[in-house]
Amino acid sequence: MHIRTVISGLLALGLSAVGSCASAALLIKVDKSAQTLTVARDGQTLHTWPVSTGKTGYATPSGNFTTFRLEAEYFSKEWDDAPMPHSVFFTKQGHAIHGSYEVKRLGSPVSHGCVRLAPANAAKLFALVKHEGLPNTRVVLTGSEQVALAHGKAQRVASSARRPRDREPSVGASRDDELRTDPRRYPTRGYVESRSAPYYMQLEHTQPGDGYRPPYAPRQENYGRPYLNKSLFDR
Repeated sequence: MHIRTVISGLLALGLSAVGSCASAALLIKVDKSAQTLTVARDGQTLHTWPVSTGKTGYATPSGNFTTFRLEAEYFSKEWDDAPMPHSVFFTKQGHAIHGSYEVKRLGSPVSHGCVRLAPANAAKLFALVKHEGLPNTRVVLTGSEQVALAHGKAQRVASSARRPRDREPSVGASRDDELRTDPRRYPTRGYVESRSAPYYMQLEHTQPGDGYRPPYAPRQENYGRPYLNKSLFDR
């Protein structure tokens, strides 16, 4: 009876130790659809960072993996010695989570299969994995790069639709007139010339009240036709 009690106590102690190790495991979750990486320890989220996973034809694998190798300084042997600082390898085929200096492309799938992080974030993850231990670090990858690509395309279309479009030409006006009266092209001119009208005609005033009047073409309100500046013909 005493022996059974001792054995039961040892078994309970062993199970508690296993449970404590499991709760201390570091969990790295990569959502390929959202292009994000989340780091959690003991069920508490520590970090959420943007990433870049594999582009079309080089998809990052999905599934559950255990990290097995750390490389603080590493260069890709397959892709022209591309730098892979603070690499955390999780597949035997060479897939790793590592830093990338192409930070502007984070958030979209553009890699050759690895999971890219900003260099500073990769260094933080590297330190966490090293502290917790490779066997205690799991990498879980879900989602699809195609979803991320479709989402990015929809965002670009929506952004393009929100941009101001050029003003459509009015009926009877030439395209040349529209361009020359566009205040975005001539923001500093008080008057904008129209090629479709004779040069002696009054020029259109784009900024009323600025006090500027062309000396050679004043508007005459009492005349039924454009005022002729005779000095132009006397030369």
